[in-house]
Amino acid sequence: MRRWIALCAMLLAGAASAQEATLPAPILTLNQERLYISSEFGQRVREDLEANSADLAAENRRIEAALVAEESQLTTDRATMDPTEFRLLAEDFDERVTGIRGAQIEKREALQRIADQERGRFFELAYPVLFQLVEETGALAILNQSAVILSSRQIDVTDLAIERVNAAIGASPLPDEPLSTPLPRPSPQDTVQETPPQGDD
Repeated sequence: MRRWIALCAMLLAGAASAQEATLPAPILTLNQERLYISSEFGQRVREDLEANSADLAAENRRIEAALVAEESQLTTDRATMDPTEFRLLAEDFDERVTGIRGAQIEKREALQRIADQERGRFFELAYPVLFQLVEETGALAILNQSAVILSSRQIDVTDLAIERVNAAIGASPLPDEPLSTPLPRPSPQDTVQETPPQGDD
């Protein structure tokens, strides 16, 4: 965003110093939000976020089912278990549930952070394309439509900007980096203790 403001300031200063100019260069407008969400890059980010969110939701359901089953087994075993042993197992279970819940929340927040970072990367990549568009048209500046009270459709370059940005950077996908999956530790009943083989005396 600072680059965007700097670009406008630079162009305004250059126009003011051009004494021979009798008319100001045209002002162009751009729907910055539509540029992003309608671009191949923005659509790819949205699809990635939706797919990863769906995967995370499925993972949460699997983990929840495993924890519910473990809790049910722990409750069943309580009647035949030493109270001290049960208390230790129950505390361990609660600890793990809290840790897993925190890890899954962090995953969800990480997905949103990636989407936000990708939005910033998009405008970094789009900046040279927009600058070239300013130079080609001889425009004084490109203003975001959200900051303009009234303008003519003739000076809206959003569609042209989308076309140029798509041609220049496309979807620019990130390399796949699968998130780690914290799974609940097995209950004591699911743990198999292997006895080392004994040699013949």
